[in-house]
Order: sequence, then structure tokens, then C-alpha cells
Amino acid sequence: MNCHALLSLMLMLVQLWSCSPSIQNRGTQNTGQSLTAVRRVKRGWVWEPLIATEEQTSTVPVYVGQLRSDLEKEDGNLKYILTGEGAGSIFIIDQNDGKIYVTQKLDREKKPFYTLRAQAINRSTQVPVEPESEFVIRVRDVNDHEPQFLDGPYVATVPEMSPEGTSVTQVTATDGDDPSFGNNARLLYSLIQGQPYFSVEPKTGVIRMASQMDRETEDQYLVIIQAKDMVGQAGALSATATVTINLSDINDNPPKFQQRLYYMSVSEEAPVGTTVGKVFAEDSDIGENAAMNYFIEGDSSDVFDIITNNETQEGIILLKKRVDYETKRRYSIQAKVVNRFIDDRFLKEEPFEDETIVKINVEDADEPPVFTLENYVMEIAEGATNGSLVGVVTARDPDNDDCPVRYAIVHGMHLKRLFSINEHNGTIITTKPLDREIASWHNITVTATETRNPEKISEANVYIQVLDVNDHAPEFPKYYETFVCENAVSGQLIQSISAVDQDDSPEGHHFYFSLAQEAMNNSPFTVKDNQDNTAGIFTAKSGFRRQEQFSFYLPVLILDNGTPPLTSTNTLTITVCDCDTEVNILYCRYGAFMYAMGLSTEALVAILACILILL
Repeated sequence: MNCHALLSLMLMLVQLWSCSPSIQNRGTQNTGQSLTAVRRVKRGWVWEPLIATEEQTSTVPVYVGQLRSDLEKEDGNLKYILTGEGAGSIFIIDQNDGKIYVTQKLDREKKPFYTLRAQAINRSTQVPVEPESEFVIRVRDVNDHEPQFLDGPYVATVPEMSPEGTSVTQVTATDGDDPSFGNNARLLYSLIQGQPYFSVEPKTGVIRMASQMDRETEDQYLVIIQAKDMVGQAGALSATATVTINLSDINDNPPKFQQRLYYMSVSEEAPVGTTVGKVFAEDSDIGENAAMNYFIEGDSSDVFDIITNNETQEGIILLKKRVDYETKRRYSIQAKVVNRFIDDRFLKEEPFEDETIVKINVEDADEPPVFTLENYVMEIAEGATNGSLVGVVTARDPDNDDCPVRYAIVHGMHLKRLFSINEHNGTIITTKPLDREIASWHNITVTATETRNPEKISEANVYIQVLDVNDHAPEFPKYYETFVCENAVSGQLIQSISAVDQDDSPEGHHFYFSLAQEAMNNSPFTVKDNQDNTAGIFTAKSGFRRQEQFSFYLPVLILDNGTPPLTSTNTLTITVCDCDTEVNILYCRYGAFMYAMGLSTEALVAILACILILL
């Protein structure tokens, strides 16, 4: 027991002694390896940095490094034991001298380091002379991975005519090697294909414009970028990526007419809106940069119009106004085209417009006759005798041969009974007298037909006004129901009268009222003209007796202001009523009715009493 305690005390002293500064400053042995040896001292262990190179293939184990204890003596009494990741399979250790070897090919990209533990024990006693210590074997990278473009192939778009240095896109490659060791993962970009139009920044992979390019010359470029590791040194690995660069369009080209002179024709029969022809201006740009508007300049814009077909970008010339071969046979118009959207950057180079001349010939056609007026207005006095002249219509053949025309009246047999037309000269006459009071206007349609081509026919409207003649005398507008009381006094107004006239007076009607000549001397009534187209009937005496005369017939003379003036005698019936001075119309009506039936007032009262009793 005392011997065992003494041995443990001696081991502790040895460990403290091995950790003293004098021991740590000892020189390390030269292993002959290319790696620089840096001594690491932990407790009694002495080992150099342990690094194994990846991708090494060998039939014999490859030396990695050596572990050594300061307590080791030349008698080989120490035994080294290795445990941990890969111990015994990937890594082995010489138990006698602590040298470590790798037996398999390593891959840093799969496992960059291994953590192991070492222990030194006394062979005789099997007692550890060094405590178990952990250490790391790092896998040294070799350039075994070529760069990769993970996002390729690339497609980029840049506006045409972009200035030199404009950024187009950026390509990025990755390298699986260790970026912290040497230049294995340091990449350098270069241009394999695409000069002299593009350039690439060596460190960033940014592709830039190297010159201005025109899309109309070439709209797509295929650029090949190479990425090399080891900053391009010998033995470097490389990869390439394809970049398709499209040039987008800008409006840098003006429209140009395909022809400097166009020839077209249009028939004089063509209606308004007819397509005369098409013009086309080419624009090398595309999309909205090629959109254009067409215009017609000068006086011809009154006759022709031009619109733009937005799908084909053609200018369609339309007839805006009917043309006449006999009036003008040829037109020369100036058409203009202008880009709809203009880029101000290119205006200084040239105007974004173009002009051309369009010559249009008018083709002759067999046209129908043409009336001198579209609408005729004629007048005739009412009551005119049969055969009276109403007016004349005239039509002619506009063609050069001036074919004779034939006239006729259409639309309604009743109008033919009132009017007729001379088929040769267009003279319209009446066939019977007209009465304005029946119809003051007559509307007829007259046709003109070519004698040699009956299909060529045209129409005109004729409006005939019947002028008024004073052929109607004035008269009472209605039947007047007039009563006078038996106790009426002289000068009492019993009726107001007025008059109407079927004739039309340009200056307005004015009527004059008076008693007829035969009633002036002995009439119990008088007529007073109010000078406003009305008159009053007044009593000329006081007191009337119904038993003596039940009713009076008063002739009233009415005179108008026509030319010549006409008069009429209208009879006013005045009935005597059993009343004082004020007339009760309802009472007087029944009184007059009963009187006419031969019944007195007393009899009427008796009859009413009987009826009431029966009810």
C-alpha cells in the first residue's frame, strides 16, 4: 500500500515538472515534412499541427504527424493509444512512437476535420503516464472542385443604344473548395464570347456594355462567361455560363413612306366613307415605338380623310365628301405620318415624321339627274281655277351627254287629283280648285328619270302653300241662349256676343257689329260694338210681356276687315222670362220649356206636387 502511494506521488511530480517553462522551451524534432511545425504543449504532450491532405490515394498509410510525451524514454516503455472519430479505420497510430497515419482518401467538402483523443500508458504497469487529451486533425483542401454557375443559363435585357459602361446583368459562380485556404476558391471572370460589344468585371462578374448597339442591326447576343478558380493561375479549374442578352427597342427610327408617290382612284358615285386606298410608312422600331398617326394637309382635307389602322399601322384614306367628275377630275393630296410617341433624345438627329404625295383620279359614272334644289317651296291662291300654274321644277343629267329627263309626281293618288306635272319641262299645275280652310299646305314628291336609263332616278320635295282668300264671312262662334226678364229696364245688357272667321288675316281679324237694316227702326233691342271684336245686346225699352210675345229674333250684321270685306247676318233668339230684372238661366230654361208645352206656372206647381205625393 505504501509503495502504491509513493508511485502516485512521483507521477504527480513528473507532470508538474513537464509543465514548467524550462521544459516548454525545448526545441522540437525536425520531422522532415513540408509543413511548418509549431510546438503545442499541453501537460506532458508534445505534438505538431496535424493536417491531412484530401484526395490522396496511396497503397500504404500516409504519415500525418506524431504525438509524443515528454516522459518517453529510449527504452520504449510507453504505449500510445488513439480513439475518437476515424480512429482505427481512417487514422492509425504507431503505438511505439506515436506517429499517426491516414489509411483512406479524405474529402474536405464532406468532412473538414476529425476530433480524436490520445493516451500514453506504461507498458509494464498499464498505468497512464499522460492523461487522455483531445486533438484535431484538419483536412487540407486541394483544388478538386471546379466553379459552378448555379443560376445559368442567364437571360438579360438592356435598351438598345445604351451608353458604354451600362450594367446589363451579373453572373455568379460558386466553388466547393475551401475559401480560407490559398486561392482554390478565389474566382476570376473573363469573357470568352461577346467582344467587342460587352465586357465583364473580373472580380464581380458584372457584365457591362462595351459599345452602343442598334437593335435594328442585331437584337440578340450570345455571351459566354468563364469563371476560373485559383485567380486564373496554372492548374486552375474553370466553368462557363451562357448569357443571352436581348436588346429592347427604343424609338430611335422615324417612320418612312414606302413610296414617294401613290396613285389611287375613286368613282364619283362612291358614298361618303368609302375607302379610297391605303398608304404605309415603315418604322424599324417595334411595339408602341412604331405606332404612328397619319394626317392630310392642305385644302384636300375637306374632301378626303385619313385614319390609322392600329393593327397594321396603315393609313386608310377615306372619302369625306362626295366628288364630282364633271367638276374636278383629279386631286393631289399631301399625306403626313408622325410617330405617336417620340423620344426627345433623338429629335436633334432628324424629325420623326415623313411626307408623301397621293394623286387621286375621279372616275366618271352614269349619275342620276340632279335637281336644281333639294326642296322647292311654291305658293298658289286658294280657289284658283283648274290648270293654274303652281311652279316649275328643273333637273338635269350631270354627265357629259346631258341625257333628257322625264318628270313625274309620286306618293299618293289624292295629290295627283290636285296637281299634275308636265313630264318634259317640270311645270306643276292644279287639276282642281284648292281650299285653304281644308288644307293650307300640300307636300308632293317629284321624280326625274333619265329617258335612256330608267334606273337612274332622283327625287325632290315640293312644298305648296295655299294662300288665303277672304271667301268666308264672319259668324257667331256658337248658339247664344239669350233671355230677357219681363221687368227688364231700358238700357240693360242681356247678352255679349263675338264672331269667328275661317279665313286667315295677316293683320289679325277685326269685326264690326250692328243691327241689320230691317231691324233698326222698331227693334226693342240695340247692338253696341265694343271695338274689340265683341258687342253687347241691350234692351231699348222697359218691360216685356211673355203673353204678348214669347221670343224675339234679332238680326245682327257682322262685317270683317278682309279684302274685299265680307258681311253676314246672324240671328239672335231672345226669350222672355218670368223674372224681375236678373236672369236665372236654369229657371228661365224650364219656364221656356213649359211655356212651349202650353203649361202655366200654376199647372207646373200642381204637377210637381202630385209627383212628390206619389213618391
